[in-house]
Amino acid sequence: MDGYQRRTEKKKENIRNAAFELFKVYGVEKVSIAEIAKKANVSPVTIYNYFGNKDELFKEVLSEYMNNELDQYMELLHSDLPFPKKLEKMVFNKTEAAKTLSSDFLKGITDPSLQEVIEDFANNKAIPLMMEMIEQGKAEGYVNPYLSTNAILIYIHTFSEMTQRPELFSNTHMNELLDLSNLFFYGLLGQPVKDS
Repeated sequence: MDGYQRRTEKKKENIRNAAFELFKVYGVEKVSIAEIAKKANVSPVTIYNYFGNKDELFKEVLSEYMNNELDQYMELLHSDLPFPKKLEKMVFNKTEAAKTLSSDFLKGITDPSLQEVIEDFANNKAIPLMMEMIEQGKAEGYVNPYLSTNAILIYIHTFSEMTQRPELFSNTHMNELLDLSNLFFYGLLGQPVKDS
């Protein structure tokens, strides 16, 4: 990669970072290209040249966000921590991540135009990682080994679909959403495992 390409990639990264910072606080609808350009220290034309429009920029930002989250979970899954601790950290990380995202941001991801991006990510990345976690839990004796893979997939799909309902993303329901996250994980275990 030559100097020009490095500068271009750096500009794109700055734009994505600026957009994410604004989107996560104000939501996609309330943020303009001009505001993103100002925060990224580029011209609005540069954003249009690189990303086409705000919706395409949001798709890239959302994809990058989901991939970064997945990388953290993958690192955790492959760590030497005991399985119950991994689950606790996954729930804690999900809780902390959710606290940084406004309800306006979360409502934005329910837009039908993004469903293909989200479904592709779920089917090709998130669900395989989840299945790896379940298999690890079964192998270590923490997840019921008699649960079929299909039943677990239905359980994951049901949970995922429910958490995409816009009414769950208002500030008044965030605690319930986080409780569902705990229920999702600890429902597999039966109850949280306590350290002795």
